[in-house]
Formats: sequence, C-alpha cells, structure tokens
Amino acid sequence: MSLYFLFKSLHLIVVISWMAGLLYLPRIFVYHVENYEKKETTEVFKTMEKKLYFYIMYPAMILSWIFGLILVSLIGFSNLGLLWLKIKLLLVLLLTFYHLYLGFCLNDLKNDNCKKTSKFFRILNEIPTILLIIIIFVVIYKPI
Repeated sequence: MSLYFLFKSLHLIVVISWMAGLLYLPRIFVYHVENYEKKETTEVFKTMEKKLYFYIMYPAMILSWIFGLILVSLIGFSNLGLLWLKIKLLLVLLLTFYHLYLGFCLNDLKNDNCKKTSKFFRILNEIPTILLIIIIFVVIYKPI
C-alpha cells in the first residue's frame, strides 16, 4: 500500500502545480491583452506565458496523467468500470483540452494575432475552477 500512497502524493503534487498554471495563465492573458499598446510590457508577458506553459504546466499535465494512470493500475484496471472514475477521467480530459486551448491562445498572443478581449479571458479563467470543484467532490464522495 505504501507504493500507492507514494504515487497518490506525487499525483496530488503535480495536479496542484498544473492547476496553478491553468488558473494563472489566463490571468496573465488578461493583463497582456489590456496592455497591447505597451510593446515592452507585452514582451514581458510573452516570456512569462511561455515559461509558465512549457516549463511548468506542460510537464505537470504529463506527470498528472502518468501518476494518475499508475494509480489506476495499482487499484486495478477493472475499476475503470466505476462511474465515478469515468466521470473523473472525462473531466480531466476536459482540463487537458482546456490546457491545449490555452496553448493556442498563447501562440496567438505570441504572434500578436489574438482577437480575444480581457473579458473573454476572465470568463475563460473560471473553467478550471469549476472542473476542479466537481472533480474533488466526485473523487472524495464517489457518489456514483
């Protein structure tokens, strides 16, 4: 069982890192969009966005999946039939698509092609919070 708790701990650590990035990157996008006219400032945001996405968020996402799948293998792949686990995996898949969408936004901002408003990014910033809340309740309570 200690191997299970080791991987569960590692999973939680990288999930927290990933979520921090998913919550922070759209906030940087807000400031980036609001400061388009300040070239020097937007260059700083571009550097921040790139480092956060590629050096923190991407590795954390990959490790979240790896450690999560290791946990599933430790409890047995037969548990993939449990509805709560299917729901969790679906929601994590949605977080992954959200992550990849942020990458497209990052690329648009990097190339000065982004047509999105700061209001759009403020609203977009709420998606991971909602998904995180649902995931936590599904995992803790296993209601189904």
